[in-house]
Amino acid sequence: MSNCFAKPTSRSEGEILHSANIRSFTFKELRTATRNFRRDSILGEGGFGVVYKGWVEESTFAPASSDTGMPVAVKRLSQKGIQGHREWLAEVNYLGRLSHPNLVKLLGYCLEDVQHLLVYEFMPQGSLENHLFGRSLNFHSLSWNVRMNVALGAAKGLAFLHSDKANVIYRDFKTSNVLLDSSYSAKLSDFGLARDGPNDDESHVSTRVMGTDGYAAPEYLDTGHLTTKCDVYSFGVVLLEILSGRRALSRSRPSSERNLVEWARPYLKSKRRISHILDARLDGQYSLGGAQKAAALALRCISIHPRVRPGMEQVVVALEQLEDDKETVTSGQGKANGGGTCGFFRMCSGGRQQQQQP
Repeated sequence: MSNCFAKPTSRSEGEILHSANIRSFTFKELRTATRNFRRDSILGEGGFGVVYKGWVEESTFAPASSDTGMPVAVKRLSQKGIQGHREWLAEVNYLGRLSHPNLVKLLGYCLEDVQHLLVYEFMPQGSLENHLFGRSLNFHSLSWNVRMNVALGAAKGLAFLHSDKANVIYRDFKTSNVLLDSSYSAKLSDFGLARDGPNDDESHVSTRVMGTDGYAAPEYLDTGHLTTKCDVYSFGVVLLEILSGRRALSRSRPSSERNLVEWARPYLKSKRRISHILDARLDGQYSLGGAQKAAALALRCISIHPRVRPGMEQVVVALEQLEDDKETVTSGQGKANGGGTCGFFRMCSGGRQQQQQP
């Protein structure tokens, strides 16, 4: 099988880190795998380009038919010049060398002339963003149990990135970059803005401010100093989105509610007011104590003081402790998820599958 993993060529020579787990595809192969990039193969579109569904043979990764092949997601980058190439290269090099259950697996890449493509494992349930905010009938509201399980999986992914083994600052943690597999397990995708963490003798990485409005830590916006605590802040914003069902920024809401962090912070500071921020679609399917603990964790993560924020390993521990929470559901409508008690990580059943958007 080793002969199917080719070394990089063209101007990528010397830029792509050699990895035995990454296959070099030809443009012709990916065109065949996606049925000539047909419109009905599109999984998603964005500023980066278009993501198509394709099929390859499981053992050789050669193009295959939809009847016999393994589904994959093929991201075709828009032709945006050197910055697009840099982000594409970062994605290849980070996901090419990092492996973790909560990171999307990169299967290969294609670099031919101006064509930049990436091939990922296929994530049947799509993005967390679509499940929280999508209006399509293909998406159903996630239960409390699933939301907490997704938060835990995403936290484990970030904790691994921050570990000594990886030493990576993700820099663009948001709901659209959290993908869900067939069991609703979370995996992080899109490493185009990731950066190596600081060395032992450095406290931060100085960089041009990049990312997505609403998720960036205030000190990063002010100084450009990037630390792992910036990712923790972004995680806190996403955890708030998971709890509330509201976007980090929403111009359609009244001015006092447009910024989720600013709107939610007063409620997070009072245990008795937590219910004001919880997504009405949860329909009481949670324990009050569990909701209060999750809200308290979010409040710590979005602290304006980086030193007050927990590390991601601490976040993982806090979310794992919720798993054993068996308090009685306080809402009279709590029976929809299994009677009067709520095991935080009992997965929901049913619901339509949705294709991924890396």
